[in-house]
Amino acid sequence: MMIPFNKPYLTGKEAHYLYQAVLSGKISGDGIFTKKCHSWFEERYGFQKSLLTTSCTDALEMAAILVNIEPGDEVIAPSYTFVSTVNAFVLRGAKIVFVDCLPDHPNMDVSQIEALITKKTKVILPVHYAGIACDMGPIMELAAKYGLFVIEDAAQAIDSYFNSQPLGRIGHLGGFSFHETKNIISGEGGMLAVNEPGMIERAEIIREKGTNRSQFFRGQVDKYSWVDIGSSFLPSDIIAAFLFAQLEHLDDIQAKRKAIWNLYHEKLATLAHYGVQLPYIPAYATNNAHMFYLVCNSLDERTALIQLLKDNGILSVFHYLSLHKSQFYADKHDGRALPQTDRYADCLVRLPLFYELEPADVLKIADLILGFYQNRFSA
Repeated sequence: MMIPFNKPYLTGKEAHYLYQAVLSGKISGDGIFTKKCHSWFEERYGFQKSLLTTSCTDALEMAAILVNIEPGDEVIAPSYTFVSTVNAFVLRGAKIVFVDCLPDHPNMDVSQIEALITKKTKVILPVHYAGIACDMGPIMELAAKYGLFVIEDAAQAIDSYFNSQPLGRIGHLGGFSFHETKNIISGEGGMLAVNEPGMIERAEIIREKGTNRSQFFRGQVDKYSWVDIGSSFLPSDIIAAFLFAQLEHLDDIQAKRKAIWNLYHEKLATLAHYGVQLPYIPAYATNNAHMFYLVCNSLDERTALIQLLKDNGILSVFHYLSLHKSQFYADKHDGRALPQTDRYADCLVRLPLFYELEPADVLKIADLILGFYQNRFSA
């Protein structure tokens, strides 16, 4: 039987809560379970306001509206990320100024940011790759120095921290994903964390199609009307019910994923002798075990490794392609070489990691990888 790259985990409460949501008679947005999820995030992580969305993409699109992105504004972001990260801002007319990755981690190289700031820069957009924090200290200092917004793409970073601060709570805004490939899932789904009190009211309006409907249902206004731009960003309460069942089991899910991650790391540590790069956790960051990856020495080597694993019933996958070289954005990029980004695009491979992955499966995968490199380097 094939070992998949990912397998969605069910806690056992999802169907029960879905049933409750349906019986409540309120299955559109902002029902009982949406409110439960909002309270859970605000109490556990201290977000000023949590707003569930239909995806992290929607959360980032809300963020772009909230900070008033206009044509010609510049957003500094990594090129090694999913297209949604930057597309949310391109939709509003922004120019993306790409920054390269670190040599020892796919996160953005913070030391390169200041040289890219111009009078048109409006946002720094760190992406916490694999749930590992970017170096947020210097990022926030640069934002304060130049009057910029920081919007965290924390799609992969639930329950991960920078110097004891939850990711998604450090910047002005933070976006999360609950796609079925994430640690905590709702099939599709996301959340915007609003950390600036002055943005909360407008965030609710944008999320409700540009109306003050949320204020109306709280009795703060006697009727609701169109007051701003916006869209329908809020998910059904059925999605929130599924998500809440997951949130109740977060600590258990995280413990299991970390045990799998640690076993991978223990068994594959010797790959460093072959020039293979393993995940690096900086001292300022915690590990939420979202992903276990290897960085091979070349594209050919990665291709051969993926094929070997597939031939043995194991699905491993590469990740992002360089956005600065994409068909859509290549002619809009300023021409700077981003060698680390290209290296990760060519060489990074992700290994299976999900709640029900057994230790025996991890050992099988590790043995195959070790054998691959032993044979390759002894030939």
